[in-house]
Amino acid sequence: MKAAVCRTFGAPLSIEDVSIAAPGEGEVRIDIKACAICHSDLTYIDGGWGGDLPAVFGHEAAGIVESVGAGVQDFKAGDRVVVTLIRSCGTCHCCAQGAQVACETSFPLDAQSPLSIGSETLMHGLRTGAFAQQALVHQSQIVKLDDDVGFDVGSLLACGVITGFGAVANTAAVHVGSTVAVIGLGGVGMNCVQGAAIAGASTVIGLDIAADKMVLAKDFGATHAVDANAADAAEQVRAATKGRGADYVFISVGLKRAIESAPAMLAPTGSMVIVGMPPTGVLTEFDPGDLASYSQKILGSKMGSSRIRVDIPYLMSLYRDGRLKLDELISGRYPLEQINEAVAGVKRGDVMRNVVMFE
Repeated sequence: MKAAVCRTFGAPLSIEDVSIAAPGEGEVRIDIKACAICHSDLTYIDGGWGGDLPAVFGHEAAGIVESVGAGVQDFKAGDRVVVTLIRSCGTCHCCAQGAQVACETSFPLDAQSPLSIGSETLMHGLRTGAFAQQALVHQSQIVKLDDDVGFDVGSLLACGVITGFGAVANTAAVHVGSTVAVIGLGGVGMNCVQGAAIAGASTVIGLDIAADKMVLAKDFGATHAVDANAADAAEQVRAATKGRGADYVFISVGLKRAIESAPAMLAPTGSMVIVGMPPTGVLTEFDPGDLASYSQKILGSKMGSSRIRVDIPYLMSLYRDGRLKLDELISGRYPLEQINEAVAGVKRGDVMRNVVMFE
């Protein structure tokens, strides 16, 4: 099969012929039809989180089940599916508490990558390796995709949508009448915005440095838009929330300055939710006295605390009812041979989601 291989951090990906293993116990091999490009892929490609090379990244995908291994009962060849990086056993302490994103179990795929070129093993990037014509994953990583949802749209449900929407609905449990600020209006941040609007937030403030994204945020449910670079950005957030600050501030980008700007926008008893993940080694500072004095909270949100078998079908129903915008999140569609162009667009920050399409 053809796959985009990362051989040097920060260098263009190379399209190479790669071998993929047959599915083992509990595993499923997928013919990938669409894979969106997420900032997590870019952080790995640029070496921000380290790791071994060569590797095949890509984790926000949708496709058709090609074959299944022994013990797989809920899926069969021909099923249309969303493919995620969330791998869970269902029985460990975290899974039993409903936190599948924090599953503590080690799987055979964690120990041995299914990807190779001759005798050379390629890392199974983000537990998925979906910048390729096929991907091999554990059955817990997939959810059936409804027939009336396109593969390009379905791929977004694998990460960007569940991460942003889930941060609002699951991690923070935003309630009706809340005030919300979202820092960063890319693919994840825009889903924080529409998640907050659907949850019934009375005020939803979108912050970004790109004027076009601030305008677009209002189509996704934002009531206000603020230039994140403005010297008085925090004051504008407070002005929009009757001087209190936002009950919830979501930081959807992994930037130190974005994270450190959030406390000044936060209301007493409010929650700051860190959704975007910075490169390894980036540290931030907060005044713990203020946090304690105002009973404020810092919440981490991995993949929107998603339970994919519950959340993804719900999101598809919202999309079908016209309440959740997905098509509007796609900026461009590219063949695998043009993946470096698609990656460059995401790096520039002038797109929501670029999607690599496979025939």
